[in-house]
Amino acid sequence: MNKQELIDAVASEAGIAKNAAAETIDAVLAAVSKTVAAGETVQLIGFGTFATGARAARAGRNPKTGETIEIAAAKTVKFTAGKAFKDAVNQ
Repeated sequence: MNKQELIDAVASEAGIAKNAAAETIDAVLAAVSKTVAAGETVQLIGFGTFATGARAARAGRNPKTGETIEIAAAKTVKFTAGKAFKDAVNQ
């Protein structure tokens, strides 16, 4: 499912116009992105939790030359599915 298909599904499920559904989805995604980027956690009970993680700096190897390179530390985004979501997927 792509974003437009999601908009169509939300609009039909909620009985609202597609442009209202699109604005709502955009607002939700922007709020989640802004909150996680600020280092906070977004927890949607029954669905899951969005949070940040840390990836430590490490040594890597250039596959073409075999040269050792340093890979910088980075922040990552983690999503942990909630119990209700897991149960729905596993039925």
